Amino acid sequence: MVNSVNTNYGALVALQSLNRTNQELGSVQKRVSTGYRVNDAVDDGAAFAVAQGIRSTIGAIGAVNQQLNIAKGTIATALEATTSISDTLIKVREVTTKLADTNLSTSQRSQYNADLSKLAGEVTNFISNAEFNGTNLLGTIAGGVSVISNVGGSSFTVTNQELSVTVRALLTTNFSSAGLAAAVLSSGGAQLSAENVVATFLNNLGGDRRRVDNQINFNSALQKASEEALGFVVDADLAKESSRLTSLQIRQQLGTQTLGIANQGPQVLLGLFR
Repeated sequence: MVNSVNTNYGALVALQSLNRTNQELGSVQKRVSTGYRVNDAVDDGAAFAVAQGIRSTIGAIGAVNQQLNIAKGTIATALEATTSISDTLIKVREVTTKLADTNLSTSQRSQYNADLSKLAGEVTNFISNAEFNGTNLLGTIAGGVSVISNVGGSSFTVTNQELSVTVRALLTTNFSSAGLAAAVLSSGGAQLSAENVVATFLNNLGGDRRRVDNQINFNSALQKASEEALGFVVDADLAKESSRLTSLQIRQQLGTQTLGIANQGPQVLLGLFR
């Protein structure tokens, strides 16, 4: 190497090495501070594009589950209301059975009919208050309620049943005679018909609730798997990066010292002329 005061070859080499070290150190510090091996397209364009696609899928799954949880709330509300109606029909049957007794006095029959009127009011209240997020599965809905189930846009239908029509004939009757009450209690009467419709609707709602729960659990599992896949693509190995950070910091210190020594070279040359 030629000794020169015009060109400090040693300093140039030391500076070039120090710049490389600083560049590597910056990359490692970025990984350590963000936790990502691929933080943006500059780090790895192809891997970042893949990561963005996975993030899009994760977001879409979350949106689907949000809608499914709304459907779950709608079904849960309908289940509570329908169960209450079913319980009320049990009481209705008890009162109607008493009204079928020919030995009742006019006063007793009037009292039992008053009880039926109160029970009818309860059922009406249950139906009108079964609304969740603007949807009432006990009301009039043509074809049920469609609910999205996956990121592909597939959906399924949640059952609905207009119970006000089903139980109206039973609850708006004034049993002025034992015969009228007995007719309602017969095998083809309004009491048994209403109980069967309500029982069937409860079964359908229970099935819809299980389906929604299973779909939410399945989507959550897919979301978790996608998040793990995203981690494999972009996450940094912090143990490895921490070790490399220490190594580069030492290299940086040595490079700085080496550059300092190289910059003293021209001063040494001046000593030759003393």
